[in-house]
Amino acid sequence: MRDESVVERVVRATNHVRNALLAGYTTYRDLGSEALSSADANFRDCINRDLIPGPRLFVATDAVASSGSYEIRSESRWDRLVVPRASDVGDGAQGVKSAVRRRVGAGCDIVKFYADYRRKTMRFPAPQSTIRFPPTEGDPNPVVPLFQQDEMDAIVAEARLAELPVAAHAGEPKAALMAARAGVTSIEHMFESTDEVFDEMRRRGCIWVPTLTTAENLAPPEMFARLKARVKIAHEAGVRLAAGGDTGTFNHGLNARELEIMVEAGVPLEDVLESCTVGGWEACGGNLCGYKFGWFEKGNRADIIALDADPREDGKALRKVSFVMKDGIIWKYDGVPVGMFATPCWPEKAEQSPGSDSDWTELVVTEGCEVLPVPSPVYKPRK
Repeated sequence: MRDESVVERVVRATNHVRNALLAGYTTYRDLGSEALSSADANFRDCINRDLIPGPRLFVATDAVASSGSYEIRSESRWDRLVVPRASDVGDGAQGVKSAVRRRVGAGCDIVKFYADYRRKTMRFPAPQSTIRFPPTEGDPNPVVPLFQQDEMDAIVAEARLAELPVAAHAGEPKAALMAARAGVTSIEHMFESTDEVFDEMRRRGCIWVPTLTTAENLAPPEMFARLKARVKIAHEAGVRLAAGGDTGTFNHGLNARELEIMVEAGVPLEDVLESCTVGGWEACGGNLCGYKFGWFEKGNRADIIALDADPREDGKALRKVSFVMKDGIIWKYDGVPVGMFATPCWPEKAEQSPGSDSDWTELVVTEGCEVLPVPSPVYKPRK
């Protein structure tokens, strides 16, 4: 957020969405632009306008947080150093309502807020070994709630007014319980949980996205083991699960690892697949998102993937995606990318003289034996 240029981050994002699509992911929730304001909404529109290939995106633009909570930290700010804004700040019920309204105006598909975070970083800045007498008990920078209950309630109420789903980042059960009581659509992460939280989530139909792959990569092994055990307990208790790995903490294109871990945790394969399809649609807001996808039905988006192996017999089958169709357009066939790059060429008969504008507006893209007239430089994939 601090050291990569905007251009570099957009180029990286272009690669990421291509890799995700080829891995069989036709839809992504992007829960926060991470200090790029509403650039994710602009990026979503680039995909929707066929400028680049990628999953359909449901974006949050800036996440909502309280003052001094989710920020890019620095010990050298003083009065002159300016760093990018990492969140849209709102304090008090009216303040968070205003923040949600700003997100709606910026073009978000989902309202995302931080229910908790490690907001006391500057109390004991890392590395703590440089402090002569660091705390000897407990975490020097624990995860703590960022909002009061009435503020979370106001966030959800304002999002409902705009007919948008709400995703709450919560690492610990205290804030997760508050978010569930507020009526959020989904809770992300929750690396530690309680039965009380599960009961409230089940009662309110709140979805849990446990981001197991992130925990596998970043959390201590004992925490990861506890999380897997809790996922099975939640599933058996009737808590709705959706599969999202917090991709980016691991490489895009390797998304199927989240499903593999859910199976390893003891969730039946059929339910795991359903959590990634219908559950994914519900996490995007269900009917509020404006599309139907994740199952086969007339009127749904024409998204189809095919595997080279049976996941009931091969634990790595979900990595072996040989065919990808999104919105009726084929992007991968027999394991080979299709139409990822356009090849412009001159039409056989140009009516205008070279150099006129019409020479450029009548370029065609050839794919196999098909010829598709398109306005340049807009990219159109093979259908």
